[in-house]
Amino acid sequence: MSGALAVPRPVGLDDLTRDRTGHVVRRTWFDRAMRWLLPLLYLVAILPILDLVYWVARGALPSLSLATLTTNPSPGVGSGGGLYAPLVGSVAILAVATGVALALGFLGGLATAEYLDERSAGIVRVTANIMAGTPSIVLGLFGYIAFVTFFGWGPSLAAAGVTLGIFMTPYIFRAADLAYSSVPSHIREAAVGAGARPIQYLLRVASPIALPQVLSGVFLAMAIGVGETAPIYLTTTAVELPPLGLFAPASALPLYIWSGFETGLVLPSAIALAYEAAFLLLVIVVGLNILVRLIAARARRRLEGLFQ
Repeated sequence: MSGALAVPRPVGLDDLTRDRTGHVVRRTWFDRAMRWLLPLLYLVAILPILDLVYWVARGALPSLSLATLTTNPSPGVGSGGGLYAPLVGSVAILAVATGVALALGFLGGLATAEYLDERSAGIVRVTANIMAGTPSIVLGLFGYIAFVTFFGWGPSLAAAGVTLGIFMTPYIFRAADLAYSSVPSHIREAAVGAGARPIQYLLRVASPIALPQVLSGVFLAMAIGVGETAPIYLTTTAVELPPLGLFAPASALPLYIWSGFETGLVLPSAIALAYEAAFLLLVIVVGLNILVRLIAARARRRLEGLFQ
């Protein structure tokens, strides 16, 4: 049909590239360059981490065995034996620290998001940011002065756990504060409009939405805290037995990494033990980070479409 209108051909990227306007050409080539540059930058960022994992694994795996996980260290740091006592000690210290950090951080984040006025909540948030920026060696010194010396707990599981818990508190606080503050206001209004009391809204509406994000913050804080050396080094001591009570000395994996490389020139076996302790810490941290990813992914699937 001679009078039919011709359908215009869609304009593609090549057509835009052939367009000699400098702005379009520059943007097109910039887009193409970024497609290659961003993966290269990611590779540059991850290569040091992979090199660290390889370096630790190469030093640990030749001597790592089941006996490493089931036998206690020999008397004297780095003189041989296994890592059962520091492994159990690390788990016990982390358990106490997580309990302390949950009690302080979760309740603090819940208060700032749900109960405190804007000014008071702002003061608490600034305080938490200052705590998060405080060097761990300063918190370790505080734990030594307050718990080991002043309260008379001595180098113990309780002193190390409470000190590490204070270190972990800001991370859990941030997660709880953000999680409860992120609950959309129209959900709160709908719950109140339906006759829900504040405690009912908190337990049955807000908490199921916020809890996955809070748990992600808890596991992330555990992954950060389990490898901290200063709070543990100043509040407990290396012993050859697992902790026998809350106020008993408790060894930890970071102590054997620090002391192992410190005495490695005199005792070569200390270097192997330090590598093994570092490898076990890497496994724990990677496992906790995988848990964070799984919880976050499950939360996204669960809440998908809820706020639309």
